[in-house]
Amino acid sequence: MDNEIGFWADKTVLVTGGGGFLGQHVVAKLNAAGCEKVVASSKSEYDLREREQIVRLLRNAKPDLVIHLAASVGGIGANQSHPAEFFYDNAIMGIELIEQARRLNVRKFVCLGTICAYPKFAPLPFREEDLWNGYPEETNAPYGLAKKMLLVQSQAYRQEYGFNCIYLLPVNLYGPKDNFDPQTSHVIPALIRKMLEAKTRGERTVTCWGTGTASREFLYVDDAAEAILLAAERYDKPEPVNVGSGHEISIRELAALVCKLTGFDGELVWDRTQPDGQPRRRLDVARAEREFGFLAKTSLADGLRQTIEWYEKCGYAS
Repeated sequence: MDNEIGFWADKTVLVTGGGGFLGQHVVAKLNAAGCEKVVASSKSEYDLREREQIVRLLRNAKPDLVIHLAASVGGIGANQSHPAEFFYDNAIMGIELIEQARRLNVRKFVCLGTICAYPKFAPLPFREEDLWNGYPEETNAPYGLAKKMLLVQSQAYRQEYGFNCIYLLPVNLYGPKDNFDPQTSHVIPALIRKMLEAKTRGERTVTCWGTGTASREFLYVDDAAEAILLAAERYDKPEPVNVGSGHEISIRELAALVCKLTGFDGELVWDRTQPDGQPRRRLDVARAEREFGFLAKTSLADGLRQTIEWYEKCGYAS
């Protein structure tokens, strides 16, 4: 569904983390939608863990609308190594940004949560109503809970101050410009890099974490950016909204698909000493379609092809 004609034309939009993976795609979508005043902040310019720098950013940008994408993120290994850092950074950035945006009369705030906020054993598909019915999966609970507190804040600020803050729960994202660092990447870029490097070196095996039985849902990053713009245009309610594709795949099936698409024809070895993370993930995406007309357009196979092509051309070559 196309973005509203004219909605963005007179808006000044601040995108925190605008130089990051999702941020670059959101900024491109905003530009394509006719938004002429996009401020894409980066950590090198403003440390959003510091209140005075947040205030300076907001006063300089004077945004009508804030899209808060900045986050400290990583895969299972990074979450296990830096639980305190992931908790503090994500909590303090969001809490201070929402508070200062409220003080400076920002008209609307779009806050991104995380699928990691859901209970470890939430019934499938994950429904927004089940968000509080249990503790998150332990390996990324500090990160998930830090982001979850921003939902509490957004609802409290709406109730007390009338502050228009909406909260989106995106599933695992992937696509061009993703993080392919082997120490901090998520599963799709990690698998792509491993298999392309093994293919180049002539290696016959690739080791994957866990058992491969865990399942995940993935959303192509360009689709996620579209969902964020649609929500910013059309959604003004306190309830959180899932943003995903609604399709689930096991990690073993995902690895086999990446093998096929990268041309790696060797053997996959599963390291069962490493954690699987949350057993299953699949979202109920009915609310996003009902409330602001979002449906994912890109199939997993097509999205993976585009991601692999980008990495071979831009990331892998560098």
